[in-house]
Amino acid sequence: QVQLVESGGGLVQTGGSMRLSCEASGRFFRIGAMAWHRQAPGKQRELVADISSGGSTNYADSVKGRFTISRDNAKNMVYLQMNSLKPEDTCVYYCNAQGYGGTWSLPRTYWGQGTQVTVSS
Repeated sequence: QVQLVESGGGLVQTGGSMRLSCEASGRFFRIGAMAWHRQAPGKQRELVADISSGGSTNYADSVKGRFTISRDNAKNMVYLQMNSLKPEDTCVYYCNAQGYGGTWSLPRTYWGQGTQVTVSS
């Protein structure tokens, strides 16, 4: 019903910046809350930041002050601006979104395929 595609990942040096983008497409009524998660090898996926339909945001303590999540509802996109990157930010970053199939339907959670972010030390 909803496909999420991330872009913008790659290699960056410590202290650098990078912006990730995620576009939602497919057949859906609307997109609700959106979020970014990340997962390092051998570790569990963790929430990085999320943003509600109204624009309220939450951040993991490890990225507060460095990362900013934003969205463009008209384009069905969510972004993650990452500044002051550290080697420990090296992860696969996944886009996440709630998708609604109808006006009164319950939301389903969708995941993107992930994009690799590597921060060199």
